[in-house]
Amino acid sequence: MRVAVISPFVDKQHGTERAVAELVERLGAKYGDDVALYAQRVTDVRNLRSASRASGPKQICWHRVGTFPGPLLMGFPGWLWLNRRARHRGIFPSGNRPDVVFSPGINALDADVILVHAVFHRLAELQTARDRAGLRGLHRSLYYALLCKLERRIYGDPRVTLAAVSKHTAEQLKRYFGRDDVTVIPNGVDIGHFSPSAIAPLHDTARSRRRCSPEQTVLLLIGNDWRNKGLGTLLTAIANCRDLPLRLLVVGQDEQATFRAQAAAAGLLERVEFSAPVSDVRSLYAAADILVAPSLEDSFNLPVLEAMACGLPVIVSPQAGVSEWLTHGFNALVLKDPEKSGELAEAIRALADNSQLRKTLAENAVTTARKFSWDEHAAELRQLMEKAAAKKKAAGR
Repeated sequence: MRVAVISPFVDKQHGTERAVAELVERLGAKYGDDVALYAQRVTDVRNLRSASRASGPKQICWHRVGTFPGPLLMGFPGWLWLNRRARHRGIFPSGNRPDVVFSPGINALDADVILVHAVFHRLAELQTARDRAGLRGLHRSLYYALLCKLERRIYGDPRVTLAAVSKHTAEQLKRYFGRDDVTVIPNGVDIGHFSPSAIAPLHDTARSRRRCSPEQTVLLLIGNDWRNKGLGTLLTAIANCRDLPLRLLVVGQDEQATFRAQAAAAGLLERVEFSAPVSDVRSLYAAADILVAPSLEDSFNLPVLEAMACGLPVIVSPQAGVSEWLTHGFNALVLKDPEKSGELAEAIRALADNSQLRKTLAENAVTTARKFSWDEHAAELRQLMEKAAAKKKAAGR
């Protein structure tokens, strides 16, 4: 099968980007599909060849897409146009069109199969008046409005085959776009790469590099859009636990000023470290004692699953799709309301003070994580692609 995959970035450092990387590797290696990957940047993908060096049919061929200058409000429409133009130049050496066009989200107006990792209609609803203030807030509001318009056009088209990474997201697709035909295909985890034995050798070095003392309980939050990830609530919760030797690692890309100011006002600056994403996320799990994810909205939250596979106890929002597979007090602590700092503080205190609870949750978390597989994820997606390709061919498209 000839598959065109469209994603601006593909790597194994982030959630959606890792899912795409794991998928294309398996389409090529396991199924022998010819994959034309259209992206601006690609790293960490095995058996990848550049289109400029291809001399014949290749299993995974990267067609580099240019970057459109300017803010996201201009850059995203530019990305849509540039990747469409690149595809029209000729996707496969034979000149044949792809059997199916796959996209993780709204990266193409002509995708046949889309795996939805985020619903921007929901994120737009979560914007507050404060978020919309100033030039940055205005830009984000206009950007969300653009993405919502694209979602209505693309997700509302019944010819597009939709899948979602959780039931949580599938319900949103039904709510906003009337799609009750969405297949739920959860993310996977590489249990050979993410495991207690894999991070154990990294522990001492990882903590030393981040100046974490042995007596500190290190909390970890991973992700972009820190307001949505619940960082404000987490900082308040830590302030309510100032008697505990807590340290917080915040990893992602967002504007730090607001949260630095909150941490400073609470006297927490020395306890909080803001960091950009790292090449090997396992070093973060190795440094941490607890992963905290009190997000307001998350279609899945892959770091939670990876942390569980590594044997970390996790505190999770019920608004994260991954929580559908979790049981409070068994393999995680699942919050009732991620915006209540008091409840979050109690959960942090319970884990910090009770080593047996941490051990029990961690052991059960590892068992749960082993049920998720990238192989199964790819197999289910490929089945959808085969059906979509057959439907496309029958319709003469």
